[in-house]
Amino acid sequence: MSAIVWTAAVSLAVWCWLLLGQGFFWRTDVRLPPRREPEEWPSVCVVVPARDEAAVLPASLPSLLAQDYPGRAEVFLVDDGSRDGTGELASELSARHGGLPLTVDSPGEPPAGWTGKLWAVRHGIALARARDPEFLLLTDADIAHAPDSLRSLVAAARTGDFDLVSQMARLRAESPWERLVVPAFVYFFAQLYPFRRIGRRGARTTAAAGGCVLLRADMAERARIPDAVRHAVIDDVALARAVRANGGHLWLGLADRVDSVRPYPGLGELWRMVSRSAYAQLRHSPALLLGTVAGLALVYLVPPVAVAAGAAAGNASACALGAVAWAVMAATYTPMLRYYRQPLWLAPLLPLTAFLYLLMTLDSAGRHYRGRGAAWKGRTYTRPDAVPDEG
Repeated sequence: MSAIVWTAAVSLAVWCWLLLGQGFFWRTDVRLPPRREPEEWPSVCVVVPARDEAAVLPASLPSLLAQDYPGRAEVFLVDDGSRDGTGELASELSARHGGLPLTVDSPGEPPAGWTGKLWAVRHGIALARARDPEFLLLTDADIAHAPDSLRSLVAAARTGDFDLVSQMARLRAESPWERLVVPAFVYFFAQLYPFRRIGRRGARTTAAAGGCVLLRADMAERARIPDAVRHAVIDDVALARAVRANGGHLWLGLADRVDSVRPYPGLGELWRMVSRSAYAQLRHSPALLLGTVAGLALVYLVPPVAVAAGAAAGNASACALGAVAWAVMAATYTPMLRYYRQPLWLAPLLPLTAFLYLLMTLDSAGRHYRGRGAAWKGRTYTRPDAVPDEG
């Protein structure tokens, strides 16, 4: 057998394992678990870190203020050194729309060893502790919530005795590049962290989605959130690991009516979103980088290459093995495209999207070794204990 046939056979074997042995990651039916409303609703404080978010706040903040929550709830928006009037706009929106009480405050610049977002979260949690809430909702400034979002999260946490309940917000997928890249982003995330496994007590698979995290306040204190993860660029996964390490019970799934309103109209914006944290996801390890590149190539690029090479060389075995692997790949991607309401003809294009992610990962590593580091809203972090540089 030729090398291309062997390689295509290995790729197909990997896809058969992914289809059946990776927690059915490709299914999109992991939504909020069964829940019943408590007799007495606990108090909740909502913490929103915000840096230069004036463009998205009008579409997101009113949805938080309008939460239909039967218990006591309050919103704390922490203006993390914005230069576009984010804090002032938040106060204006509160005065205009009413709803839940809103406090706007600013913690000043983060000290060395802190990412700016987590420094803002720390300040917000400190403000919330004065209200002695049972739960904290940590949500990003670009996330719009349905009116019953908060009560559904709390009811799920109470019913399932979860210490952390997180929903993967539905990202915007309207521009051509968003349609090509965004559903794959969530698909790849679920492949790394199968949602079904996260909800099991004692499971090793651990993750959260930072845009929407409901956390028990006593667990936040026990796990030293966010101090224990203060240098994390990928704060949601680090937060989940800290909770799990302290015996916490977690749940993560896809959202039905929790949506990101942040636009990514061009490839450049999407590229920066992925490359800013891709190498951090690999713990800045050259070995993991090489393994990831090789894995992406074997799993996503080999099938179409085998089809093309087999057809060109008249090798029916290579062509058939590659075609079957490609078909399994496309089939596993179809549920995510349906979830994002995208045309199914995008499924066979997943190898192209995976190639883009491979290049983004290499670019992320290149930025790290060039000393440019990860970036977030005008700040760059070159190492965990670095003072953030202003951009």
